Amino acid sequence: MNNADLIIATLKANGVSRGFGIPSGNVLPLMEAMRSGGVEFILTAHEGSAGFAADVTGRMTGTPGVCIATLGPGATNLATGVGGAFLDRSPVIAITCNLNTDQLGRRIQMWIDHHALFKPITKATLKLEQGCVAQTLTQAIAIALSEPKGPVHLDLPEDVALAATNEQVAAPAQPAKLAAAADAALARAGERIAAAKRPIAVLGATAMRLADPSSLRTMIERHNLPFATTTMAKGMIDEDHPLALGCIERACRQVQRRFLHSADLIVGLGYDTVEVEYEAWIGNRPLLQIDIEPVDVAPSVNLIHQVTGDFDSSLARLCAMPAATNRWSSAMLAEHRRTFQTALRPAGKMFTAYAAIDAVRRALPREGLLAFDVGAHTHQIASQWSAHAPKTFHITNGWSSMGFGLPGAIAAKLARPEAPVVCLLGDGCFQMTCGEVATAKRLGITLPIVVLDDRWLALIKVKQIRRQLPLYGTELQAETYREPPAHYFGVPALAASSADALESSVTSALAANGPTVIEAVVDSDHYLDTVYD
Repeated sequence: MNNADLIIATLKANGVSRGFGIPSGNVLPLMEAMRSGGVEFILTAHEGSAGFAADVTGRMTGTPGVCIATLGPGATNLATGVGGAFLDRSPVIAITCNLNTDQLGRRIQMWIDHHALFKPITKATLKLEQGCVAQTLTQAIAIALSEPKGPVHLDLPEDVALAATNEQVAAPAQPAKLAAAADAALARAGERIAAAKRPIAVLGATAMRLADPSSLRTMIERHNLPFATTTMAKGMIDEDHPLALGCIERACRQVQRRFLHSADLIVGLGYDTVEVEYEAWIGNRPLLQIDIEPVDVAPSVNLIHQVTGDFDSSLARLCAMPAATNRWSSAMLAEHRRTFQTALRPAGKMFTAYAAIDAVRRALPREGLLAFDVGAHTHQIASQWSAHAPKTFHITNGWSSMGFGLPGAIAAKLARPEAPVVCLLGDGCFQMTCGEVATAKRLGITLPIVVLDDRWLALIKVKQIRRQLPLYGTELQAETYREPPAHYFGVPALAASSADALESSVTSALAANGPTVIEAVVDSDHYLDTVYD
């Protein structure tokens, strides 16, 4: 057995079944070990996509996603996806396959200092060295899985990969456990919630990683807490719940801010400010924060108390406290939901972006999975889409990088092959990652890929208009629309120019034997009113 075989055996012992990447000669020893060791290598069109796919794999499965690249440009491409896992708190093992050990540090083609590159965007960056490969890899997995979860980078010289080893596969990694919050801190939190007349909870990204997501709903219901969510926390509690208020700080954010400002207490439940800082919206409302880390707030935020410790434990103990009462009525909350959803859909004569999003939502079964990309449509989807179950709504919001949607959807489908999955992205994002259509075809997965085509980088266009700047450098296509080509990389491409046509196309694509690209030509002028209200 060589060290490459040992690495794959160790990953497999820790529950890893696949890795994403692009090969080079330096990567071949690890790829051969994957082939012979029963861990699937999935060829992506770009290393950044491999990183995003590893991120979603880690989120979905609870085991680290794995992404692999060669040295130099392979590593720098991979860094974009790894950065996403870092700020979105997903467990990932990122492996760069390097030159032979005696060549490291020399002025040789493609060589750069990988550890300097990955240090700011990982929890750790470690060398794989002869004699301690299993130990280092097990340590890396434990770090990646310890809260707050995140990526760990490993650098593998080719001679180390090929060297014979007598090391044994180590026992599966044991992530560090967070200490429970102090009883006194939780008791005070319970008192604050009980004393509030109009409390509102805001669920954040930490909630995505709960061992028992049902405890979140139990706590909300026990204390009758109306709840809003950040973008990444959507679906942790069914958004059809009568206490649900919708997503904050996306489309029609002013509607949400006005309602939040009517509260006399904001309860941050797993609220990670990497998604959106409190000072952006909270005003002078008092804040009670319950999370795994001390909250990062500006001096202007009225932080009255915080509870820091294992989040599952904190929720379980809050659930056991006497039920609180407040002055919220179901009619008041229902009226707010109606007002918010109406504002998201201003009158329009053409096929609007919001109508396209609604059409996709109708076509996708209730607990189907959505992965989408970054742009103006992100704001609209986050506010408008109803998510009904945990881990069914995938976006990058801490990193917020274009290029996430399509590789994220592929990874989600591989993680849950029995579940219907849809990818929804803008035309700018599609141009950036359309090569991954070929990846989906190669894998033979059923995946509707819906492209909202409005001919602009719409989010930047809106910002240019709001700042009274001329439209420059943001038009994606000047010519008149034409029908899409018959296929992209052998994947059938369809046009949809109405909500009914789009819904029908997505429904058919969900029954297809392979991926389908659906181009929805939309009018996105309403983004001026909804995305930056």
